Amino acid sequence: MSLLKAVATVGGYTMISRMTGFIRDILIAATLGAGPIADAFIVAFKLPNFFRRLTAEGSFTIVFIPMLSGVLERDGKQKAIEFAQEIMSFMAAILLTVTIIAIFFMPQIVGLIAPGFAHAPNKFNLAVDFAELTFIYLPLISLVALLGGILNSLGKFAAMASAPILLNLFLISSLGVFANILETPGHGLAVGVAIGGLAQLIWLIEACRRAEALPRLVWPRWTPRVSRLLKFMLPAVVGAGVVQINLLIDVILASTLPTGSVSYLYYADRLNQLPLAVIGIAIGTALLPSMSRNIQAGRFQEASENQEKSLEIGLILTIPAAFGLMVLSDPIVTALFQRGAFDTTSAASTALALVCYSAGLPAFVIIKIFQPNFFARHDTTTPVQIAAGSVVINLILNLILMQYFAHAGLAMATSISAWLSAAIFAIVLKTRNLYSPRKQLLGKIVRIILAATVMGLGLIALKEFSGDFAESSSLSGICVLLLLIFCGGFIYFISLFLFNGISKEEIVENLKRWSVRD
Repeated sequence: MSLLKAVATVGGYTMISRMTGFIRDILIAATLGAGPIADAFIVAFKLPNFFRRLTAEGSFTIVFIPMLSGVLERDGKQKAIEFAQEIMSFMAAILLTVTIIAIFFMPQIVGLIAPGFAHAPNKFNLAVDFAELTFIYLPLISLVALLGGILNSLGKFAAMASAPILLNLFLISSLGVFANILETPGHGLAVGVAIGGLAQLIWLIEACRRAEALPRLVWPRWTPRVSRLLKFMLPAVVGAGVVQINLLIDVILASTLPTGSVSYLYYADRLNQLPLAVIGIAIGTALLPSMSRNIQAGRFQEASENQEKSLEIGLILTIPAAFGLMVLSDPIVTALFQRGAFDTTSAASTALALVCYSAGLPAFVIIKIFQPNFFARHDTTTPVQIAAGSVVINLILNLILMQYFAHAGLAMATSISAWLSAAIFAIVLKTRNLYSPRKQLLGKIVRIILAATVMGLGLIALKEFSGDFAESSSLSGICVLLLLIFCGGFIYFISLFLFNGISKEEIVENLKRWSVRD
């Protein structure tokens, strides 16, 4: 599958996933608002996601996929499945043990990640109850990540990219099915998380079976390949841990701020994650196996070209998305979340956090595109070092900015540290002669920024012209918001053509690449 087609596949399913995720978040916001139950559930849901990103989708994936791609390239599909079988059995045993221990010590764990809840016993107890249910999600989604890594290495991206849709659907259903049966709607959501994880695992098992790539679960054994995987994983775990600690710091500090701060940051981050996931994560997911195969086979020029094309596509889409989110933050938050228990104060606070997060969106995408260059070479140490520096900077900025801007200061710090990390990644790649953008790309970036600026000014004028309709949660407000987004996209791409940021020839060339297989 061509890189462009792979990106489109992952991005398309991710878009559907994020849309269903927005429906989920709209219903959660309307039901829970930004009160103690919402704060407690968000903390509980972040806990298994922290370990998931630390292991399954963090250190494990970035080590497992290059190793599996190497086995595929050298020994063929059957040997690759046997390798995956060894890893899966060992991984399942470790995850089961970690899950049991974590549930047993859940009050202590919640006390560590949300120390501010200690002054609100009801919120603390709710967070513990929810976390004991949501943590079951960890072993399930970790196995999903492994099976998805197998399929991605085989060039089959659809099943893994579509799996999160199931989680969203089960969470939406849980609000209707369990909300009135269990003690609180938060308990229903926590049960929905566990069931959604099981549904995703079943989905990936069936996808692997259809692809004739389903590994068997056998008794775990310590083998040379398991040892090698763990050897490479160790620095990756540290790196992923550093990144996740960065996110946890925000939660810890937000828990010390007034009630609702955790929720404001969560909802703002969810909105910021849409373009990040659809563009940055989609490109990174498709790029890693492609670069791994090219580098393993010594096709370094092709790997560099894929890096360049990925960066170009990412910035063409991300820069206008960042401008749009910043200009339309108020109408977006109002239209999506301001209803039920989510009032105007909550909407305004969330919109402010969204502006701050959006400023760092291009940096997050650049990082996602640069990282595969290191991971494909089994270099997990360099990203660790860069991530560690980012954490230190983020913590310092957090402590300073939250004093003046409360929860918005935490979002500001996240964006600033992301830009510094992206700059360091670029410098290291250039210094080591691993990748350096061409002058043509640098010129194109300038034209992209100009086109996005024109779009932003146009959106400001259109928003003022729309008046109160642009900031309404009614159906008319939602329609006006959609019209503004459409007009913004139209203005951007017209401006991009006028500034020679993209040409007809490039579009034709990309369409040709679409149909070409690697």
